[in-house]
Amino acid sequence: MALKKLQQEVDNWIKQHGVRYFNELTNMAQLTEEVGEVARIIARRYGEQSEKESDKERDLGEELADVLFVVLCLANQTGVDLQGAFDQKLALKTQRDHDRHQNNQKLK
Repeated sequence: MALKKLQQEVDNWIKQHGVRYFNELTNMAQLTEEVGEVARIIARRYGEQSEKESDKERDLGEELADVLFVVLCLANQTGVDLQGAFDQKLALKTQRDHDRHQNNQKLK
């Protein structure tokens, strides 16, 4: 599904189920909170920290979806065409980083 369509789905959801978007600062704080939840799962499940019993049932996919939802909200309320921005970024990274990654001995 294209990012543009996802942005529209989030906007429709806000209009149907929410009152309005939270302001940008509130959404930034929410994004930070959600990224922290992803970091907690990654650190404990895939890193060296031990996983608490209460964390074992946490769903990484759900937490990543929370991050994506808030990013889409921020894009909508600030007028960012996320699909266009992503396409530009991927083209830039493709041009700039192809040889750099291919020649990185750490990745071989």
